[in-house]
Amino acid sequence: MFEDRCKEGRELLERMKKPLIVNHYDCDGVCSGSLVKKGLLGLGKSPQNRTFRALDEEVLKGLRDEREIVFVDFGGSMGEKIEELLPDSKVLIIDHHQVKESKVLQVNPFLFGIDGGNELSASSTAYCVFGEPKLADLAIVGSVGDMQDPFIGWNRKVLEEGIKAGEITCEQDLRLFGRVSRPLISFLAYCTEPYLPGITGSEEKAAAFLGDVGIEVKKGENWRKYGDLNKEEKRVFVSGLVRHLYSMGRGNSARELIGEVYGLPKRPIGTELSDAKEFSTLINACGRHGKPEVGIGVCLGEEGAYKEASALLLRHRKALRDGIEFGSRAVEDYGKFYFLDGRGIIEDGIIGVVAGMLYSVISRDKPIIAIAYYEDGSVKISGRATAKLVKEGMNLSKLLHTATEGIGLGGGHNIAAGGKLEPNKLNEFLVRVGTELA
Repeated sequence: MFEDRCKEGRELLERMKKPLIVNHYDCDGVCSGSLVKKGLLGLGKSPQNRTFRALDEEVLKGLRDEREIVFVDFGGSMGEKIEELLPDSKVLIIDHHQVKESKVLQVNPFLFGIDGGNELSASSTAYCVFGEPKLADLAIVGSVGDMQDPFIGWNRKVLEEGIKAGEITCEQDLRLFGRVSRPLISFLAYCTEPYLPGITGSEEKAAAFLGDVGIEVKKGENWRKYGDLNKEEKRVFVSGLVRHLYSMGRGNSARELIGEVYGLPKRPIGTELSDAKEFSTLINACGRHGKPEVGIGVCLGEEGAYKEASALLLRHRKALRDGIEFGSRAVEDYGKFYFLDGRGIIEDGIIGVVAGMLYSVISRDKPIIAIAYYEDGSVKISGRATAKLVKEGMNLSKLLHTATEGIGLGGGHNIAAGGKLEPNKLNEFLVRVGTELA
């Protein structure tokens, strides 16, 4: 049973003294790596973190001198290589990607018939290993960052335990980024999820929208935030957004405006850290712009980390705005899938995020394959689908694994997956994707 494997994982951690935590660089990877570190500190251990964009043989070879290692948010597909290259190390893998069992001890929901694509993130899987309610906030932030909300299954259990412990709140409200931390004009002008045609990117147009719906942007000398609005003002505000999106042909985005939102009452109120969605974006900004250690510092409450992360967030949001503006013009319909060539335009760290955001400006009837350049000149592949497509049988993890077999690497989740290949193999890859989807 999954619970028994979690117990085995915890017992192995309790036997470690100075483990190295090796975690992925995205929000879920940073949150889960931070959660494991916080949990180990609570057990009196002295852990350290190292963050990587991908786990391959070269990374594993660089870990040969480490005697105790915890792989978090990746490692499951490398079980045999870990056993081969790190035979003298005490190893635990905490992962939630589709994988097969190996001799290395692995806590992974997929091994027990639980869907790691929507029922448990790496962060909530790590939470299950420790079972400490005080860690629930990081579990929820990581799961939100991996687009697993609204929560079902084991994630729901983690949420309920966090609510009971006072670590998390849950309510129905507007789900846009910035509802807690941003003044109304900035809230709209810098909105990218969903992209608001005719508003996003322009403070002047955002102010005009607010004027049209009759919402005052200031109270005395103070700029108002969405959280400052009364119940009737919120209703008017949301109704105005719905009308605007429908008028722009974005009905799908309009229907997704309201849903569950998760508050973090023990984090600094009024900042990104008090809302799970905003917290997750902040952490994503750190990892995807080369500063995962700052994200870990934020998760652990280290002094100065939040200020540095806020600066990275500004850069991140601008990159996303520029990316979606380019993507909405450049995305191509390849029949069975959409294709976005972001090479030289969109950073590899955010190409997947931009691909997912494109569903706010294009039809949601087929998957999106997007590419960018890695620093070494190889091609980063990011695939995104919708919950409806997955329900109908779409599995991007299998698609990218098959399409890159023998020419690159690919895998991930059924709704979001990634890969890597050399530029001269791109056409072959695209032909394979089309063939697999035919």
